[in-house]
Amino acid sequence: MTHSLRESVLDVFSTAGVLAQTTEHFQPRDGQTQMALAVADTIVNGGSLVVEAGTGVGKTFAYLVPALLSGERVLISTATKTLQDQLFARDLPRLVQSLNLPIRLALLKGRGSYLCTHRLELARRDTSFSDRHTAHLLAKVETWAQSTRNGDLAELPGLDERSALIPLITSSRDNCLGSQCSKFKTCHVNAARREALGADVVVINHHLFFADLAVRESGMAELLPSVRVAVFDEAHQLNETGVQFLGQQISTAQLLDLTRDMLAAGLQLARGLVDWQSVCGDLERATRELRLVGGKRTGGVKLRWTQAAPEGIAPAAWEQALMDLSLACEQALQALDTVSEIAPDFSRLFERVQSIAKQLHRFTQDCEADSVRWVDVSASQMRLMQAPLDISSTVRQRLLNEAQPPTPEAEEAALRPRSWIFTSATLGDDARLSWFTEPCGLESAQVLRVTSPFNYPEQAGVYVPRDVVRPNDPAHSEQVAQLAAHSAQILGGRTLVLTTTLRALRAIGERMKSSLQGQGIDVLVQGELPKRHLMQRFREGAQAHQPGCVLVASASFWEGFDVPGDALELVVIDKLPFPVPNDPVVEARSKRLEAQGRSPFYDYFVPEAVVSLKQGMGRLIRRESDQGLLLICDNRLISTGYGRRLLAAMPAMRRIEHAQDWDAALHSLVATRLSTTVF
Repeated sequence: MTHSLRESVLDVFSTAGVLAQTTEHFQPRDGQTQMALAVADTIVNGGSLVVEAGTGVGKTFAYLVPALLSGERVLISTATKTLQDQLFARDLPRLVQSLNLPIRLALLKGRGSYLCTHRLELARRDTSFSDRHTAHLLAKVETWAQSTRNGDLAELPGLDERSALIPLITSSRDNCLGSQCSKFKTCHVNAARREALGADVVVINHHLFFADLAVRESGMAELLPSVRVAVFDEAHQLNETGVQFLGQQISTAQLLDLTRDMLAAGLQLARGLVDWQSVCGDLERATRELRLVGGKRTGGVKLRWTQAAPEGIAPAAWEQALMDLSLACEQALQALDTVSEIAPDFSRLFERVQSIAKQLHRFTQDCEADSVRWVDVSASQMRLMQAPLDISSTVRQRLLNEAQPPTPEAEEAALRPRSWIFTSATLGDDARLSWFTEPCGLESAQVLRVTSPFNYPEQAGVYVPRDVVRPNDPAHSEQVAQLAAHSAQILGGRTLVLTTTLRALRAIGERMKSSLQGQGIDVLVQGELPKRHLMQRFREGAQAHQPGCVLVASASFWEGFDVPGDALELVVIDKLPFPVPNDPVVEARSKRLEAQGRSPFYDYFVPEAVVSLKQGMGRLIRRESDQGLLLICDNRLISTGYGRRLLAAMPAMRRIEHAQDWDAALHSLVATRLSTTVF
C-alpha cells in the first residue's frame, strides 16, 4: 500500500500528471512533492507529521492530494472561517474534479455561523429595534431565510460580521433548546452535522475543534472517532486557539444576556407565576456590581489574579461581589425550577444558570496547576478567565492517546493508527520546530521543513533604517508614519503598514492620512470598515481608475491577507513583534521557563517574534512573479544578537543599507511595474 499511494502521488505531481493537465500555471515543485510524499507515508503508517512549508510551496495541494487518494475519511481544520470557505468552495472541488474521485465533501462551522429559525422568530417579535438599519437588515435576513439551503450566514452579502443582529438570529450553546425546539427537524446546525457525518472529507476550523474538546457540543464527538486522517492547516495558531477553549470563563455580558432571556421567557410564558422583574433585577444588579468592582476603564486591561482578588481590587469587595452574584444565581435557579415543566425554554435557562453557578464556585477555589488566572476588564464588561499555559497535555491524552489505558477499541485502533498532519508556513526557527511542537505536545512527531521556492534576493529587498528611534521613544510612531508615507507616495499607494499595538495603529494611521491628503492615495485604517471591505478596497488600489491605497492594520492582518500581484509592493512593520511582557499568560509562561532553568527571552519571546515577523513579511511575496520591498522600522534587528537571529530566520531578501538606496529601490519598483504593464 505504501508503494501504491506514493506512486499515485508522484504521478499526480509529475510534469505530465493530472495537475499539469488541469490546473492553470501548475509547475512541479520539489518541495511540494517532498511534502506530499511525507504526508502519504504518514497516512499509510499513522503517527504525527509536522511540516513547515514556506510561502509558495503549495502546501494545500501537498496534503490534499495524498489525503484524497488514500480513500480514508479525512478531517481538515483551518485557522479561520474565511480559509475554511476558500478550501471548501475552491480548492477541494477543483482537486476532486481533477482527480475524478467520487468524494462527498462537507463544511462544518460553529453554531454561531448558521441562522437559527427559532431565534429569528423571536427577533421578529422583538419590538425594541429602534433603528431603521437593523430593521431593514432583519427583513433582508427573513427574505434570504426562505431560500437558503444550509443557512450559512456567509452566503448573505452585506451582513457585517460585527453586526449586533447576528447574536439575535443565531443560537449559542447556552440558549439552544436542542431536541425540544419546535424547529429542531429543520435546524441548519443539525443538518450541517448530519451532512458532515455522512461525508468523506469534512472541513472545520480550529475554534470548532477545540470547542468540542472542551464541551462536547459541536457534533465532533460523533465525527472524530470515524476519521483516520486529520490535517491542521495554519497550525501555528493551534496552541493559542486551544488555550482559549480549554479553560474556564464567565463574562458579565454573558450574565446580562442570560438575564434578558430569562425575563423575556418569564413574562411571555409564565407571567404571574414568578416575580420575574425582582429575580432578574437582582441578577442584573449583582452582575453590574461585579463589573463596577473593576473600576472605571476607557480601554481593555488584563488584571493579574494570583492572590485572593485580582490586582487593584480590594479582596473584601471582590469576595462580596462574587457572593452576591452566587446568591442571585441561587434565587434564579429556585424560580426557574418552579416553572421548568411549562416550556423547554425554562429547562434550558435552568441549565445555563446552573453552569454559571458551578463556574463561579470554581473561581473561588485555587487556580489549577499549569494554568493561569486573570480578569479582563473593559468599559462595558468584565471576564473572569482561567486557561492552561498550553495544549500539550490535551493533545497527548485526547488526540495522540499517549496516556490512555489499553482498551479493546484502543487495541483495534493501534492496528491502523490515526494520522495527524500539522502544517503552516511558519512554525519556528530551529530544526525541531520547538516553538510549535513543545506547547502542542508533539515533541515525538516527525518534522519536515520545506523552504519556499521563491527567489527572494531577486524578488524582494529589506531596509532597516539605522537612524530610527527605538520603539519605546514617543517619536517612534511619527517616524514610522513619515517613512511609510514617503515610500507610499513614490509607489502611488500599494502599501501595507503592520503595527504591533492599537495605539501605534491609530497614531500612524492619523499621521499618514494627514501626510498623504490630496496626493491621490486613500489611507485605510483597520476598524473604520469591516475587514473584508478593507481587503477589497486595498486590492482595487492597483486598478487604473482607482486611487492608490495604503492600509494601516494590526492583529489579524499580519496573516491570512493574500494580495498577489502589484496591488501590494511594500510592507512596513513598525517594530519587532514581541509578546506583551506584562500579559498574565505571558508572565505565567515566563515564570514556568525560569523554574525550568531556561531563558524566557531566548526560549519564548524571541521564537514568538520570529513566527510573527515571518507571518507579517509573508504578506509581501505571494507568487514567483511578485516584486516587493520590506521596511522594518526597528534597528534592534541589526544592532543586537537576538535581532540577528530574527534576521537569519527570515527569507534571504537582498539588504538595502542606506536611505538613498531605499529611494532608488522604490523608483526601480515603479519602473519595473510600468515596463510590464499591458495597455
